[in-house]
Amino acid sequence: MNEKIVTGWNETVKTDDYVYVLGDLCMGKLDDSLPIAGQLQGTKILVPGNHDRCHPKFVGKNKTRADWEKRYRFEAGIYSILPVQTRIAVGHHLAVKACHFPYTGDHTEEGDRYVELRPEDSGELLIHGHVHEAWRQRGRQFNVGLDAWGGKLLTADELEALLDGDHTLHTDRLPWPATYPEGS
Repeated sequence: MNEKIVTGWNETVKTDDYVYVLGDLCMGKLDDSLPIAGQLQGTKILVPGNHDRCHPKFVGKNKTRADWEKRYRFEAGIYSILPVQTRIAVGHHLAVKACHFPYTGDHTEEGDRYVELRPEDSGELLIHGHVHEAWRQRGRQFNVGLDAWGGKLLTADELEALLDGDHTLHTDRLPWPATYPEGS
């Protein structure tokens, strides 16, 4: 799986591209996962998720946030680590809410976990991860995680089209890994 993620990513992302990662970049042992993330091309900007050690939920557990951020920058090539709730520009959408967590919903049957870490639903569009392949869109919530898209990264143009209401990309869940058509 890791090899397919790296290959697919690097076929899509060029070295001068910017990529926003909405959490859970590195799961499991950091000694294994950080070097894999380091193989991913582009300028990587991380909005930490609940499995990223630089997420505030890990602060004070053996290391400071600065210690974790240093490892992510050095070993995974992360250019910038943003707050867990932030805003990013997506085409003509100049300040889209971005967070690892959706407003509501989860990928487990336990109900919404990490309620205290979720953004407040103020009626705005939200791009997020966390729910794996549970959905791609729920109302104003857009899941941009690799799992939902069969391992394929969404381009800025595709994400802008989704936010504009283009439902042509809302097909059934893609098989894992998705094939990367030439030029996508």
